[in-house]
Amino acid sequence: MPDIDMTVTADDDTPLAGTLTLPSGPGPHPAVLLLHGSGPLDRDGNTPKLRMNLGGPLADVLAAAGIATLRYDRRGVAGTPGAWQAAGFDDNRRDAAAALRALGARPDIRADALAVVGHSEGALHGMALATQENVRAAVLLAGFARVGEDALRWQARSVVAGLPASLRLLRRPLGAVGDRILARIKKTRTDVARIAGAPVNARWMREMLVHDTRADLAAVRAPVLAVTGDKDIQIDPDDLEVIRRLVPGGAEIYRVPDLTHVLRLDRGRHSIRSYPRLVRTPVDPGVLSLVAEWLTTQLGASAGELPTARGTTSP
Repeated sequence: MPDIDMTVTADDDTPLAGTLTLPSGPGPHPAVLLLHGSGPLDRDGNTPKLRMNLGGPLADVLAAAGIATLRYDRRGVAGTPGAWQAAGFDDNRRDAAAALRALGARPDIRADALAVVGHSEGALHGMALATQENVRAAVLLAGFARVGEDALRWQARSVVAGLPASLRLLRRPLGAVGDRILARIKKTRTDVARIAGAPVNARWMREMLVHDTRADLAAVRAPVLAVTGDKDIQIDPDDLEVIRRLVPGGAEIYRVPDLTHVLRLDRGRHSIRSYPRLVRTPVDPGVLSLVAEWLTTQLGASAGELPTARGTTSP
């Protein structure tokens, strides 16, 4: 399973540094574009403070199934130049589209068997890419089906609910502070703004707050697998039902017991303070297997004969 360096040229000529993992044996191969969550994430989904370590394990599982994987560093992170805080939500979507085009143009990749796998913010861009005719399957890990501001407000309430009782008593004043911060961000006009003394990726926030994923979901052309944990405190697991209803032909949905937003199981009381402990363990192998098996079914069929996913829900 060789890893090779691959640089994608973005629409504004920024070189996005990445890794292409190829299966053993001769190509051309079906391929997946892996898209990570928000923030200064490298090609494996890691930041200095929180290491998701999703890229390598998923690429290895897919390579064993005969599927290639491309993943890349966000702007301003690791091998990719730029400033991540100046990049907008729409910039990230355009970068993902450029990466998909570059992947499909390779002679060792089957242009008729391309898929996207997105986690968190990456799932939102995966929804947009899945409206394109050349995308034959989409996996949405912890993606929401609503307007971005509604998703952010749900996340804030959920995170506060998991805090100690003494801090939960502050939920109303904390909510008021959050409202003031959102109002200030909406009034900004620069890429980066200082809010409460700290630099904030303001353009990304403005664009994300108004983005409604439901329009993309209703226009999806490919089979969809949507997976969210029932202990996800950043994405409402109930959005799975909305995804299934909106995707033409229905999406295959799984609400996984004890699965968290960081794609690890937590069988105890879960809160955002659990993240550092959870990421010391690997991504849940059951999720990796589910994704690999589903993509093998979707991408293993001959071009023009790919099956349409039907909506089902796991226990």
